[in-house]
Amino acid sequence: MNKKNTFEEFAISDEIIVALTSLRYFHPTKVQEEVIPVALEGKDVIVESQTGSGKTVSYGLPLCETVDWEENKPQALVLVPTRELAIQVKEDIMNIGRLKRVKATAVYGKASFDTQKSELKQKSHIVVGTPGRVLDHLQKGTFKVEKINCLVLDEADEMLNMGFADQVEAIINFLPEERQTLLFSATMPKEIERIASFYMKPDKQSIQIQTTELSKPKIIQSSVKVQEDKKEQQLLDLLTVENADSCIIFCNTQEAVNNLYTFLNKAGLPIDKIHGGMVQEDRFSVMDDFRQGRFRYLVATDVAARGIDIDNITHVVNYDVPVEKESFVHRTGRTGRAGKTGMALTLVTPREEKWWNEVKDYAKQSVIEISLPSARTVQSHKSAFEKKLQERPPLKQVRSKELNRGITKVYFNGGKKKKIRAVDFVGTIAKIPGINADDIGIITIQENVTYIDILNGKGPLVIEEMQSRTVKGKKLKVHKARK
Repeated sequence: MNKKNTFEEFAISDEIIVALTSLRYFHPTKVQEEVIPVALEGKDVIVESQTGSGKTVSYGLPLCETVDWEENKPQALVLVPTRELAIQVKEDIMNIGRLKRVKATAVYGKASFDTQKSELKQKSHIVVGTPGRVLDHLQKGTFKVEKINCLVLDEADEMLNMGFADQVEAIINFLPEERQTLLFSATMPKEIERIASFYMKPDKQSIQIQTTELSKPKIIQSSVKVQEDKKEQQLLDLLTVENADSCIIFCNTQEAVNNLYTFLNKAGLPIDKIHGGMVQEDRFSVMDDFRQGRFRYLVATDVAARGIDIDNITHVVNYDVPVEKESFVHRTGRTGRAGKTGMALTLVTPREEKWWNEVKDYAKQSVIEISLPSARTVQSHKSAFEKKLQERPPLKQVRSKELNRGITKVYFNGGKKKKIRAVDFVGTIAKIPGINADDIGIITIQENVTYIDILNGKGPLVIEEMQSRTVKGKKLKVHKARK
C-alpha cells in the first residue's frame, strides 16, 4: 500500500479536508493510513491497534464521508465501553463532519432516557453509545435501526472486560444483516475472534498495527513502599520532588478520592477530582478543564482511565494498587504517549505487597523500586514546587477551536410545539441576501427551542436579519446561543 502523507490523498470531500486541517490533523497515522481506504470501500475490517493511535479518525472519517445527509434515520452505530468515551467520540465525529452537517447523538447510562429518546427522534446520522443504554433504546423501540449500514465496535476488548459481551451480541441481533462492521481492539482475545468470525463477513480484512519504537509508550515505572498511616503526607513529599506538569492520581474508591482531594487541596495544589458518584455534567466539565490545563493534578477512580485521550500527562500515580490487574495497564497508559516519556509511580503499603507482585507479573513491565525522599531532599525541592504551583500555564488550545471560529450557534425560541421543521428554518434563512443553504449547518429542534449552526462567519448577519423575519409565519426571538 502506498504511504499516504496527507488526507487529500484519500480522495475525500473538501468539507472533511477543511475540518481536519482546522482540527490540526495534517498527516494520517499508521492506523488511519491502513484503515480509511478499506473502510471507504465498504469492507469489514478487524483492527488490532493500541489506544492513542488515532482510531477514532480512522472510522469517524469514513462514516462522515459516506453518510447520506438527506436520510433522517441513523445510518451508523458506534459502540464504546464508557460514558466518557461516548461523549468524546460523538464530539470527534461531529467535528470531522461539521462542515458536511453530520449530526451525531450520544446515548449512555446515568443520563435522561427521555432526553435521548427525543434526540433519537430527530435527524441523527450516527449514534454513539454504551452497550447497556443502546440495548435499552432498542428494546423500547426508541432507536430505529433499519437504515443502519455500519457498526463500529471500539475498544472491543474493554467492552468484554467490563462484561458487555452478551449485550453487544444482543445489539448486533437487532441490526440489519446487510451492513459493514469495523472492529477495533488493543488485544485480540479468543472471544473477540469468535464475535468477528460469527458476525463479520468472511472476506473481512485484518489489520494489525505494530507498535513502533516511536509510537510505543515510553513509561518509566517505579514503586515505593509507604506506611498506611502516613500515606497522604508521603505522597505529598513525592509530588514535591517530582514537581509534575500534569498528573493523574488513581485511587480505588470514591471515598479515597474525596479524602485525598481534600488533603491535597488544603496543601495548595491546583487540583480537582473525578469519580463515578459525581453528576455526569460535573465529570465532563472536570475532564474538559484538565484537558485545557486549568489545573495540574487530578485525583480519580478508574472511570478516568478508560480510553480518555488527554495530551501531555507527565505523571501517573497509583495511590492504591489497582484491584484489577488490567487497570494497572490502563492507568499507566495515560502517560508516555506520542513519543514523550512519562513517569508512573505506584505506592505500596505492607498489606498490598503480595497483590502488587502479582500485578507486576501480569503487566510484564520492569519496575524500579525507589526510596521515599529524605526530609532534606523534600526541603531542597520545595521552592521550585511552590513556584510552579503559583504559575498559571497558558491554556491548551482545544482542537475544535479553530474549526468553530467561523461557526455561530444561533438560538430560536420555537421548536416542535410550534410545528416548525428544519425545512422551514432553511427556507427562511436561505432567503437572506448573502446567505445560501451551504451556510446553514446542523439544526437541532427541541420541544420549545431550536439551535442552528451558521457557518462561514455569517452568524451575525443571520441574527440581525432574523429580528425582522418570521419562520412559518411565526415571529421568534433570535440570539447567539449561550451554550
